[in-house]
Amino acid sequence: MRSYTFLFAAVATFCASSAFAADASPVGTWRTIDDETKKPKSIVEISEVNGEVIGKIKELLQSDKGPNPVCDQCDGERKDKPVIGMTIIWGMKKDGDVWDGGTILDPKNGKTYGCKLTPDADGKTLQVRGFKGFSLLGRTQVWERVSP
Repeated sequence: MRSYTFLFAAVATFCASSAFAADASPVGTWRTIDDETKKPKSIVEISEVNGEVIGKIKELLQSDKGPNPVCDQCDGERKDKPVIGMTIIWGMKKDGDVWDGGTILDPKNGKTYGCKLTPDADGKTLQVRGFKGFSLLGRTQVWERVSP
């Protein structure tokens, strides 16, 4: 009887965590972590507007261009605009347990990349994958949730 109780508890735990993973969302406020230095860089607020996920820089925690940098390397409408308040993620749509099909901007160099957002099952971290062309050719940052 004891082994059945253990098995039931394990299955219930797995199902509960799977259900949470299916409900996990990138919507919320996130602390970005530089994948090279491992230091916090900014606070990004991700929201959903008309089924599309977008992300805006709410606060800079680290900048080598002073407290109010502009995107001097950006093209088009973002050229020389303040980084704080700038939309850096757009066009993301839900596809199963991930959000993809959109774009992410690196305001440090003005380059844009394809993007994939994958919330972890615990809802506390978000894998942010930026890439050129194929998702395999890119890099991933793990962002930490600040608030839902």
